[in-house]
Amino acid sequence: VRIAMDRKEILRDQVRAILRASAFGKLRIMFPMIISVEEVRALRKEIEIYKQELRDEGKAFDESIEIGVMVETPAAATIARHLAKEVDFFSIGTNDLTQYTLAVDRGNDMISHLYQPMSPSVLNLIKQVIDASHAEGKWTGMCGELAGDERATLLLLGMGLDEFSMSAISIPRIKKIIRNTNFEDAKVLAEQALAQPTTDELMTLVNKFIEEKTIC
Repeated sequence: VRIAMDRKEILRDQVRAILRASAFGKLRIMFPMIISVEEVRALRKEIEIYKQELRDEGKAFDESIEIGVMVETPAAATIARHLAKEVDFFSIGTNDLTQYTLAVDRGNDMISHLYQPMSPSVLNLIKQVIDASHAEGKWTGMCGELAGDERATLLLLGMGLDEFSMSAISIPRIKKIIRNTNFEDAKVLAEQALAQPTTDELMTLVNKFIEEKTIC
């Protein structure tokens, strides 16, 4: 996004291409690495300029194309309630969100063991984002390793996550878990898990739930 706003000729070409393609099928526009409402408003202003260009040129596009943001920074997560008023949807990028929240470089072997997406700090940020979107009648999806994690699925389901994005090989396993899980049970589990002070205590709670319910 920062490069795009600095090199608007690139942004213009890409957004116009997406808008033109939207005339032939359902597409959405999603901006990554957002950290402020100002960025979103500036980007939406640019999109409106490109839309008007296409109207003036008589070229068709989806006038109601959805615009969303990737929530992958703590900055975006903590102002999610404000961002939700500006966009149509969220997609949580758990890999980067975990890395930036925990200040852990996944490529650094000396501290990579600290990279833990199931950390209470990361999960509470995720819940905050989901709640913020729902409060504005919007939806939240997720991509990244966490979306395909069996144990995380139970918590994410209980938190109210609307869409899971994962590698194809994970889909059958995750679908089975979702189908075999009572939503109310998952909500209770999520509430209890988010109240835990440590990752170990949180995981103990989740593993106990899995054993008792024989889900996975």
